[in-house]
Amino acid sequence: MKKRQVDRAESLVLELLRISGTSGREAAVAAFVEKRLLDAGCPPAAIRHDTANRKSPFRGETGNLIVKLPGRRRGSRRLLMAHLDTVPLADGAVPVRRGTKIYPKHPTTALGADDRAGVAVVLHTATQLLNTDADYPPLTLLFCVQEEIGLRGCRYLSTSALGRPAQCFNFDGRDPREIIIGATGDVAINIDIEGVASHAGVHPERGINAATVAAVAIADLQANGWLGLIEKGEERGTSNVGSVIGGSATNVVMPQLSIRAEARSHSHTFRQRIVDEYRAAFERAVAVVQNHERAVGKFEFNTELKYESFRLSPGDKVVQSATNAVRAVGLEPEFVIGNGGLDANWMNAHGQPTATFGCGQHNIHTVDEFLDLGEFATACDIAMHLATADLA
Repeated sequence: MKKRQVDRAESLVLELLRISGTSGREAAVAAFVEKRLLDAGCPPAAIRHDTANRKSPFRGETGNLIVKLPGRRRGSRRLLMAHLDTVPLADGAVPVRRGTKIYPKHPTTALGADDRAGVAVVLHTATQLLNTDADYPPLTLLFCVQEEIGLRGCRYLSTSALGRPAQCFNFDGRDPREIIIGATGDVAINIDIEGVASHAGVHPERGINAATVAAVAIADLQANGWLGLIEKGEERGTSNVGSVIGGSATNVVMPQLSIRAEARSHSHTFRQRIVDEYRAAFERAVAVVQNHERAVGKFEFNTELKYESFRLSPGDKVVQSATNAVRAVGLEPEFVIGNGGLDANWMNAHGQPTATFGCGQHNIHTVDEFLDLGEFATACDIAMHLATADLA
């Protein structure tokens, strides 16, 4: 990019970083994006919101923002995308520039470069196209909501509103030379244990402690290699117990406890095996934790697919186009298979081939987060190439 364009892109990302907008509260940042597009000459009729927020269990202020530009030449439609929301730790962040990086001013917040940097890349590209006589084919811009709480916005995306793009490109990550062509799948595991309450001092033997059931089951999973990093032969996966909630008083044998956990693997079959091992561990724990009358508790076990894994091939057209874009800015691409979820998981599940690029985000979801402006500028150059070049 020329210096003036670099300055505009950096100014844009600083403005976006100042806007609070956690998952479900994206209306302000969406309004900012819309105003910038309208000011650049985008037809109002090209801008719409879908109803993903109404379908999400978290509801939220707004749906996904979808912009369909008709283009100035014939060609297959392509799509550029990013997500609008940030994690709660970034709420109230004040960005400050130090040299070639942007940091949060306060030591108690993250920055929110995940994914305001991606939003800035897509928005800057669109406004540059609209403000100049650049030649480009039909283009769809997609700004998703609720990515940080399980990819909910993209999961419930109105794909019919996208205009049938042939190739899709997501901006959400660190190094722009890295092209994410695959990512893991994730299943949420919800376990509710019901024991028996009794006075912990007078008659503890009458009770069945739900915490004991949980402890026995979790210890079982740990001892048998089904917790944390899981390696069984050639199969790989992870699982985590992330939330344990129960009890209200120390003088009551805990009667109820809720656990929220997850299982991840690139293999659907192995991910299901992890889930099955969780269920079996809790079945065993319930059977062995008994009161003085040999009564046992019970549990409810429910799962939800948060997102399915995907894997693109280096020979796929979208990957070839991504490769050409990275090389066009003078870099050699690296293919990456991720162990976290991306909106690209659901895009590919929707039948929309999607590759993901980094845009300078570092140490995301922590107070040490920063944005590398050099990498961010490179991502802007890649996005402009993808928006204007003849693709594979």
